[in-house]
Amino acid sequence: MSRKKLPIGIQTFSEIRQGGYYYVDKTSLALDMVENGKHYFLSRPRRFGKSLFLDTLKEIFEGNEALFEGLAIHDKWDWSVKYPVLRFSFGRKNYNQQQSLAESLNQQLSRLEQTFDVKRQFDDAGSRFADLMDNVSSKAKLPVVVLIDEYDKPILDAISSPELAKENRDFLRGFYSTIKDYDSHIKFTLLTGVSKFSKVSLFSGLNNLTDITLDPRYSTICGYTDHDIDTIFAPELTGLDREQVKEWYNGYNWLGGSVYNPFDVLQLFDRREFKNYWFETGTPTFLIDLISTQKVPTPNLSSRNSDDALLSSFDLENMPIEAVMFQTGYLTIKDSTDLGGNRFYRLGYPNKEVYQSLNNSLLQYLVQNTETQVTQRMSLYTLLLENDFDGLKQLFHSFFASIPHHWYSNNKIQNYEGFYASVFYSYFAALGLDVTVEDCTNVGRIDMTLKFNSQVYIFEFKVVELAPDGNALQQIKDKGYADKYRALKQPIYMVGVEFSKDSRNVIGFEVEQT
Repeated sequence: MSRKKLPIGIQTFSEIRQGGYYYVDKTSLALDMVENGKHYFLSRPRRFGKSLFLDTLKEIFEGNEALFEGLAIHDKWDWSVKYPVLRFSFGRKNYNQQQSLAESLNQQLSRLEQTFDVKRQFDDAGSRFADLMDNVSSKAKLPVVVLIDEYDKPILDAISSPELAKENRDFLRGFYSTIKDYDSHIKFTLLTGVSKFSKVSLFSGLNNLTDITLDPRYSTICGYTDHDIDTIFAPELTGLDREQVKEWYNGYNWLGGSVYNPFDVLQLFDRREFKNYWFETGTPTFLIDLISTQKVPTPNLSSRNSDDALLSSFDLENMPIEAVMFQTGYLTIKDSTDLGGNRFYRLGYPNKEVYQSLNNSLLQYLVQNTETQVTQRMSLYTLLLENDFDGLKQLFHSFFASIPHHWYSNNKIQNYEGFYASVFYSYFAALGLDVTVEDCTNVGRIDMTLKFNSQVYIFEFKVVELAPDGNALQQIKDKGYADKYRALKQPIYMVGVEFSKDSRNVIGFEVEQT
């Protein structure tokens, strides 16, 4: 199989099909949606291919048959029927200024009015939208198709300005409710975005939407599967460690087969090195602020429990960390359980990229000194390789000494043990090391376990008032935490770390090999 061009950043279906690019066929899923429903909603993280899928739908409904030769839908669709498509996208503008949303909609409505030769008769966006649907469907003698990309961006852009965010949300609520009022003029609707705002807050006037975000039938509608990587992209795998590709970029799960982040995969095939490509395209300052505001210890982010209601409860007045991190792609579903008709989920990091990069961002927030933090991370890796425990003790001391004194008072830390564990954990996690927190045994939970360089390190953390008492190390021994790892036949190191609430630093650091 010969190599093709990589469709990096291309969201136009016709360009991909006509330009000799790789294309992963999603048309069977598009056909299934059309045949089994009418009004849809889909939430997926940024840069996962939502815009390309919308453009694919646009070309299908407009009957551009030549673009679909050889694809799953080609011999199953009536290409003689050409539906008029009203497509909106809120991705082109920043909406953190007053009037930005009104200006964007005015521009898009004017373009559609010109395209379909509809004379503007109203001033407000909702009435113009309704008039468009009415006139266009009458002229074409066919119902219209409504496609809305990044439906939530006007709200998310203004998230740090609550009043403007609410104003944009209320504006959009009225605009979107027009879809339900003109149902008889519509053949098909799809709204896509990153977040999944509660129906009460945004879709109270559009309660006939079918949410396919967690529908197993459409779990792979965005992203690449293992099969896609091994077949369509097979020519690109030469010289790359296949397991590393999976470790770094796979793992996103919406109750079906897991998928790879397509942006990462294409960047990897282009640059031929493993990096946090997706993470670097959007610094999650809002997310970091939310984690710090809600005072969630960073080790606790690696495993969170949720249910359907919690994952769908995102709103401006209520932002559960689980819902925000899941919808934005920083956590994914690791497994699900049905208990008496109630669906529960365990959430975790999808892959190495997110695990490593998010913890690095959290570490920058915790330590506040980027240069020092980078130097310390480099030293940590080297000291672990050399098993230099005296050096590690000094380094751990410098971790906390590098945190400015005013940071503690400004953040009103209540759970010191959780804070110290967060700094410890994030240093290891930011290196991409294999760290397990709250590791269960039959006699208790280990605070933190590190597997590195064919060795096991068991950490127990304690906060003491004045002097070290050795209880951290003693707990590891008394509870036999090491027994869980003896079958590995690797050196096991028990590390008791004690912190002083007064000096805000490590005052006890004991190590024993078992």
